[in-house]
Amino acid sequence: MLEFLAAALIGLGTVFFVAGTVGLLRFPDIFCRLHALTKADGLGLALIALGVALLADGAGEVFRIALIWFFVAVAGATCGHLIASYARRVKAEADDD
Repeated sequence: MLEFLAAALIGLGTVFFVAGTVGLLRFPDIFCRLHALTKADGLGLALIALGVALLADGAGEVFRIALIWFFVAVAGATCGHLIASYARRVKAEADDD
């Protein structure tokens, strides 16, 4: 039963990753694309990490999975902020010309 729940969480996380990718390809501007990508990938990663943590053998493995999830989530948020900040600055410079 635990393996079924873990597989369901991993599958649902994969669906969110695919939805984020579709949003990246389909939305009209960089801000919409970035929003879809960061939100869907953040939730997808959390679901996959939870599913994998359910299959882990010990507390050490669960801790490492949580640590990987934390660092990837922080990196994703930071990169998203930097990309949006740069895009806004470039757009403002283009409007001034």
